Amino acid sequence: MKAALYTRVSTIDQNCEAQYRELAQYVKERGWTLVEHYTDTMSGAKADRPELVRLLADARTRKFQAVLTWKVDRFGRSMLDFLNNIEELKSCAVRFIATTQGIDTDASNPMSRLQLQMMAAFAEFERELIRERVASGKARYRQDWEAGRVGKSVHSRSGKDLPPHRPKKVFDRQAVMDLYRAGVSMRGIAQRLRLSFGTVSRTVREYRPSPQPPPTPLGVIQKYSPALGALRYEP
Repeated sequence: MKAALYTRVSTIDQNCEAQYRELAQYVKERGWTLVEHYTDTMSGAKADRPELVRLLADARTRKFQAVLTWKVDRFGRSMLDFLNNIEELKSCAVRFIATTQGIDTDASNPMSRLQLQMMAAFAEFERELIRERVASGKARYRQDWEAGRVGKSVHSRSGKDLPPHRPKKVFDRQAVMDLYRAGVSMRGIAQRLRLSFGTVSRTVREYRPSPQPPPTPLGVIQKYSPALGALRYEP
């Protein structure tokens, strides 16, 4: 079996040597082949971990059949994130093993499946807590906006202090369609009217008439032709 290792430490003052040594020994004892070692040096709370992204990309190409890590908190920034990563590996038929916690997604390991099911339950609980906190934060921000506190004593996380509801984009849709019918590309329209490409694209889709089928000639009957896979006309 081809195996890959994933290790992570939080700061440059730490190193992955202890994790790597233990994982490599695990692979050696089972007679597997170590094909790659991925390591990140950053906080587990960060979503963008380059080596983990590279590992998941290699998993899609079946570069290895198993991924080993020291503990689950090395592999995911939250329980929900961890399970999402496990599901992605599972879809690629790649086995996941956390050596110090006895977790192994191999189908022949019932205890491991029980642990993953329990983790999934905690992840669902975590998801509901996040949803409640987001809804509560939005409601509080809306109240602060209506009370005039936003931009003064209260600020949004982005610092932009935008309204709680995104205002509808106001622009001349007819001008978009006139330029489009004149042969101007959608990217060119976006530059001329100072709009985003997505806004122009959506406007063209909404206002461009759908193609109509040609009218049936008078005095003929439409019949479906299985050989042609289309309608044919007969007098």
